[in-house]
Amino acid sequence: MIKTFIAGLLLGLAGAGALLFYTPVVNQAREQSLIVVHPNHGNTETFHVNIPTDRIMIGAPDQAEPLPPGLDWPADEKFAAARAELFKLRNSKDAVVGVASRMAASDEVAGGVIEWVFHLPARGSAYVLMDSQPADEGYRIGDLLTGTHEFEPLTGIVTERWVADTTGFEDAPAGRIELITAFVAREFADDLPEVDAE
Repeated sequence: MIKTFIAGLLLGLAGAGALLFYTPVVNQAREQSLIVVHPNHGNTETFHVNIPTDRIMIGAPDQAEPLPPGLDWPADEKFAAARAELFKLRNSKDAVVGVASRMAASDEVAGGVIEWVFHLPARGSAYVLMDSQPADEGYRIGDLLTGTHEFEPLTGIVTERWVADTTGFEDAPAGRIELITAFVAREFADDLPEVDAE
């Protein structure tokens, strides 16, 4: 009787394990990647954030209307020149494909720092350190420092620029932050494509 019970228990555990292996509990939906592949093994992809509609959270000193309401920014002087934002991240078809955080801070000693982290479900995360000052053309350039999953073996650059809305529609966003990635596998890093931020 005990042998039958133990055999049944072991078979039940093995069956449950097999079921979980072939039918995962979490099935992350993945929006189709809209990547332009270049002949030099690199690729570019365009994302954007509509402002203010895609802003999920903003933390900064002396905010008249913090988001979410009631968010208290630390009063410590260390955070006086820092700003943290969390956004929905959209692809070039305007579909939400993930989230992005943007941290900006300035310091008399270290200067300015702008960091982006993109998280795309089922694809991974990418950490980008941007130049604090924009180029003459009005966009910033940053380097992919590290990533997870799909982005782990890659290196490359990201450009950030503000595009004001010119439609004049009453319910249109004020504009968008446009982000263009140009990534390549590390072994082909010398062949990185040029990014056209126009």
